Amino acid sequence: MANLQTSYLGLKLKNPIIVSSSALTNSVEKIKKLEEKGAAAVVLKSLFEEQINYETSSLLQHKRYPEASDYILHYAKDNTLNEYLNLIKEAKASVSIPVIASINCVSEKDWTKYAADIEEAGADALELNIHIVVSNRDIKSKDIEQKYIDILKNVKEETDLPVAVKIGCHFTNIGRIVDRLNAYGAEGVVLFNRFYEPDIDINNLKFTSGEIFSNPSDIRHSLRWVGITSNLIPNIEISASTGVHDGEAAIKMLLAGAQSVQVCSTLYKHGIDELTKIIQGISDWMDNKNYEKIADFRGIMSYREIKDPAIYERAQFMKYFSSVV
Repeated sequence: MANLQTSYLGLKLKNPIIVSSSALTNSVEKIKKLEEKGAAAVVLKSLFEEQINYETSSLLQHKRYPEASDYILHYAKDNTLNEYLNLIKEAKASVSIPVIASINCVSEKDWTKYAADIEEAGADALELNIHIVVSNRDIKSKDIEQKYIDILKNVKEETDLPVAVKIGCHFTNIGRIVDRLNAYGAEGVVLFNRFYEPDIDINNLKFTSGEIFSNPSDIRHSLRWVGITSNLIPNIEISASTGVHDGEAAIKMLLAGAQSVQVCSTLYKHGIDELTKIIQGISDWMDNKNYEKIADFRGIMSYREIKDPAIYERAQFMKYFSSVV
């Protein structure tokens, strides 16, 4: 029988499937059920910087006394943090799988010092979920990239936990930003994040949320950059995310060089029993191919391991659209 054990961020995993940060991981009871279904690790629902700022701003709007502002601000932040720290402690006491904390960041402010508290609470690792939306055309791309580095540097100063940075795909040079993150201490990177996108209800003339869940076809972009980045920056561990909806998709990511695979949308769509199916699918495929362990095939379809690495670089549908219809 195939051995699915692997590692990620120095953590030993019984298989490569991690449940990503979401409402699926916001309570101990849910996490226990995910472990029962085979999850090798969980990333807790993120501690959102934007949400904390919004909640404190809402409270301050209703106060008449400016001198109370600092007290309210710190109380709201500390209360949110304490709830999160309790979730870490309770989860660690209730399950045997690694528990990875998550901070959703938009700035490098002093709240990054919470990383030390997260370590003390017992988290096994920390995932920095970073996405900075820029609406100012005068800000240079290099300055935005530097914000990612500054957030990471501040966090690494506060904790000895292994850190992974979860990024989006909207970088001119993904290899460069991953390389810089690695140089400044990131042990891992998650490719890619899925962010909130606005939509417009044309009948009621109001904003709504775009599609929340990923689709199986979304794997294409992640697959390309997992395949390239796993060779360009071999010292960093990659967790593949977005578009992984079944065992076949997970296998593709491992073949491209991912150390682990994160799932979320498919569990919302089909239920957490899908975890068992994904894991069994990997095991059955390995048995069929006579692979004894993940290391036997991980990365054999990555950028530098294939005969024609240009496959990963090709941007146009030459084969399909080059002839006249």
